[in-house]
Amino acid sequence: MKIAFHTLGCKLNFAETSDLGRRLLQNGHQRVGEGEQADVCILNTCSVTDAADHKGRQAIRSLHRQYPGAVIIVTGCYAQLKPEEVAHIEGVSYVVGQNEKHDIDRLVDMLGSADTANLPHIISSPLQQSTLFVPSFSKDDRTRCFLKIQDGCDYYCTYCTIPFARGRSRNASIADTVNLATQALDQGHKEIVLTGVNIGDFGKSTDEHFIDLLDALDHLPYDFRMRISSCEPNLLSDQIIALVAQSRHIAPHFHIPLQSGTDQMLRLMHRRYNTDLFAERVDTIRRLMPRAFIGVDCMVGVRGESQELFQQYYHFVEQMPVSQLHVFTYSERQGTQMLRMNLEVVPAAERKRRSELMHRLSDSKLRAFYDAHRGTNATVLWEGKGQTTADQQHLRIILPNNPQPTDSGELMAGFTDNYIKVYRPYDPARVNTFETVTI
Repeated sequence: MKIAFHTLGCKLNFAETSDLGRRLLQNGHQRVGEGEQADVCILNTCSVTDAADHKGRQAIRSLHRQYPGAVIIVTGCYAQLKPEEVAHIEGVSYVVGQNEKHDIDRLVDMLGSADTANLPHIISSPLQQSTLFVPSFSKDDRTRCFLKIQDGCDYYCTYCTIPFARGRSRNASIADTVNLATQALDQGHKEIVLTGVNIGDFGKSTDEHFIDLLDALDHLPYDFRMRISSCEPNLLSDQIIALVAQSRHIAPHFHIPLQSGTDQMLRLMHRRYNTDLFAERVDTIRRLMPRAFIGVDCMVGVRGESQELFQQYYHFVEQMPVSQLHVFTYSERQGTQMLRMNLEVVPAAERKRRSELMHRLSDSKLRAFYDAHRGTNATVLWEGKGQTTADQQHLRIILPNNPQPTDSGELMAGFTDNYIKVYRPYDPARVNTFETVTI
């Protein structure tokens, strides 16, 4: 069958979709080509916000219009949390839960003989007690690989549905994870991004520890680099930061959720740290790795976030020496504890205003971070041809001593170890290679 794949949301979803696609291709199916009609569409959804649900509905309708005769299979967090809602969207044939998504290749193989009289079918089960962990990694990008090391979360923050959409924290062993990373490196990837729902919690189901996994991966005898995706401040220990600082392969690149900049709101959200601990983590990173990139998740407009608390939050982030903010606007999620609390509701217009303020602050911090690195040396991993339209709206760094491309000239993009995106005229020989440059 000809299959169209579409993924929304996090790196973890991309790793799982890629693994599923690999199995389907091994079974003799094909990716749909441009201009061809797909027999099957597989959509892996996100549900972290109302906007994510909306994107999921839009994607389903778009696939149904583009491939009107195709069987549409919807999986992922949106399908797990709201299967009946998804099933009622025109065009949907199967709604598949998180545990069952790993059997979609078998479902596709059986479609010719499946019962199509009573579609749509919902194939899903509760996740709360699930211990199933299916390792996976993406290989669609020749250069970068998303390696799934952990799934689920035990934190149950008051605003979040992820524990219901992903289940409890679980992982494979260090030995199995290292073996999977070795497979990815053997296939030519030069960068591994460790992904999961709460990766700092790695080892909870195998009585191991995240820092020991990092140390084992850091000893692999390959020419590669590795990035740690989002890690909770209380799990990003000083020992882990010190390991990164002296690592051979781990990039000086951190992504740390903050979510709010006041202790009062952090308590309401049931976060497991306070602002002092967060500031200590940032200070330790800056002291040991002055050139490190530090990205921070910030949520605005949460219930109970008064104007005064938001101002305190803004000023806290403003004085933090971080590189970029990933700003999310709070949306009410069915089933969360926060909806049962007697808290002030922030109006939608005010949520939008706060989001815009934080986005402007992020732009300012990112520009300052980039400007501070002009004229410095860095190692770049070159990727394929780079589309620069979006980057030109903010900031584009071109390596000096290279000819500026003409309007019709092609550029290639790459990232430094500390996540600065740079460009040079396209040279196919440089794709998936490291080069030391002056920015």
